[in-house]
Amino acid sequence: MEIKRIAIVGGGTAGWMAANHLGLALCQTPGLEITLIESKDVPVIGVGEGTVPRIKDTLQKFGISEAELLRKCDATFKQGIKFANWMSPEAQPRGFYYHPFSPPYPFGYDFTPHWLNSARSLDFDRLSDFYCVSEQKRAPKQISSPPYQGLVDYAYHFNAAKFSELLAENAKKRFSVKHIFETVEAVHKNSEGFIASLSYASGRGEFFDFYIDCSGFSSLLFGESLGVPFLDKSEQIKSDAALVYRRPSNEEEEISPFTFAKAHRAGWMWDIPLTNRSGLGFVYASDFMSENEAVEAFSLQLGENVDAGDLRKVPMRIGYRKKFWEKNCVALGLAQGFVEPLEATSILVTDFSADLIAKNFPVDIHSMQVAANHCNRVVEYTWERVIDFVQLHYYLSDRRDSDFWVENTEKASLSDVLSERLMLWRSTPPKRTDFFSRFDIFGPENYLFVLYGMNFDTRSRPVASQDEKKFSEIAVKVQSRSREMSDSLLSHRKWLTELKKAMNNAG
Repeated sequence: MEIKRIAIVGGGTAGWMAANHLGLALCQTPGLEITLIESKDVPVIGVGEGTVPRIKDTLQKFGISEAELLRKCDATFKQGIKFANWMSPEAQPRGFYYHPFSPPYPFGYDFTPHWLNSARSLDFDRLSDFYCVSEQKRAPKQISSPPYQGLVDYAYHFNAAKFSELLAENAKKRFSVKHIFETVEAVHKNSEGFIASLSYASGRGEFFDFYIDCSGFSSLLFGESLGVPFLDKSEQIKSDAALVYRRPSNEEEEISPFTFAKAHRAGWMWDIPLTNRSGLGFVYASDFMSENEAVEAFSLQLGENVDAGDLRKVPMRIGYRKKFWEKNCVALGLAQGFVEPLEATSILVTDFSADLIAKNFPVDIHSMQVAANHCNRVVEYTWERVIDFVQLHYYLSDRRDSDFWVENTEKASLSDVLSERLMLWRSTPPKRTDFFSRFDIFGPENYLFVLYGMNFDTRSRPVASQDEKKFSEIAVKVQSRSREMSDSLLSHRKWLTELKKAMNNAG
C-alpha cells in the first residue's frame, strides 16, 4: 500500500519543522497530502530559544528569508555560549570560557598540539577570531553580508512561539501542508499493531497512512498507543527541572551575541537575549535543591522577586524513546526525548531527526521496516553522543562546593564511549578521526573548546622550534585579526536596528 496521507500530531517547533522537512522532500510526489493536527488545549513548552549553526542550512533549504526570521521572531545572533562559574576561581581566574561556533583552527591549521606545548600561554578560546567580536558585543556580519553568511559563524536566539508561526506560514504556503485544529481523543490500531486512525474531541475521525508524533512529553501516539518505552538517562544528567522567566529589555541596552550559562550550586542559569526581552532560566536538580530554594536562588541572582513576575516551572524528563520509528509512526521533539538545554540540543536533534525521516521516507508500507531499522540505529547513536557532550560540562568541573558537584564529578556514571574518548584525549587532543560516525552532532571543534576551556589535562609533546615560533606568530596574528574585525563591525543592537529600518523603508 502506497503512503499518501501523512498526519503530524502536534504543532510547535517540532511539528512545523517536520512539516517543512517532509514538505520539501515529498512535494513532488503525486497525490501525497500532509496534515498537521494542532490542539488549542495543549500549550507549547518553548523552553529553548537558542540554536546552533546547522539551523542556517535548514532555513535556507526551506526557502525562509533570514531578514524575515530576524524581523518576525524578535531574533538576535548567537555566536556561541559563554560559560561562567563552571570552574573554581583558582582554576579559572577570569571566571569564564567560551564555546564559540567559529573553529579553533587559525588560518585553517590545527595548532592544538602547539598550544599544549606552549604551557597554554593564552586561553584556548583566543585561538578563534570570534573572541573580540563577542566580547565587544558586535554583530557577526556586516550590513552588506549575504543572507546566512558572516565574518564569524553564528546561529540565532529567537522567540520560540513566533518561530513556530514562521515555520507554519512557510509550510502552508510553500509546501501546501494542511493545518487543522483538533484535539486527538483516541488512537486506533489495526490487527497488526499499526496506527490506523485518529478520533477527535469534536466527534470527527480520520484515517492516515503514516504518523509523526509531535505531541510533546505526553507522547500520545508513540508512548501511550504504541507503547515504545522511555530510556531514562537521569543517572548521567542530574538536572530535572527549570524555572523559566521573561524580563523586558530596554531598547537602548546593548545585546550580547551569545547565550550566557552561569553555574550555581545545583545546576546553572541561562540568559538568552532577544530584541525586546531576555529569556532567563534556572536549571536545577530537585534531589539537591527544592523548588522554593530554586526560586529564592534565582531571585537573588537576578536581583528581583521572580515569583512575582512571569515565572513558570518546567519539569524535565531526561532521556529518549528506545526507538525513533515504530510501525508506521515516528516521534519527534519532546515526544522522542529531551536533554536539558545546556547546548541547545532540543531544536538541534529535532531538526536532525526530521531531516533524517524526510530523506528516508518510504514509498509504501512494505518497504518501511528497512528504513526504520536504519533510522533507529542512527537516532539512538545521536542521542547517546548528545548526552555525552552535555554531561562532559559537569564532569570536567573542579567544583566540589556542594553535593551536586561531587555527584556529577567524583561519582559520575559515564558512557563507555565518553570514558574511552577521555582516556584517549589524555594522550592526544581530539581530532577528526576520533569521531568515526558522521552522526556525531558535536565534533572535535566543540570538544576542544569545552575540554580546554575547563583545563582538561592532555599530555604535551615536543614540537619543532620552527613550528613553535610559527604558532606564536599566528597566535598574535589571529588576536590582531579579531580586534580588527571587531572594530569593523556594528554593535549587535545597531545592526539589528539598521535592518529593521531598512525593511520598514522597503515597504
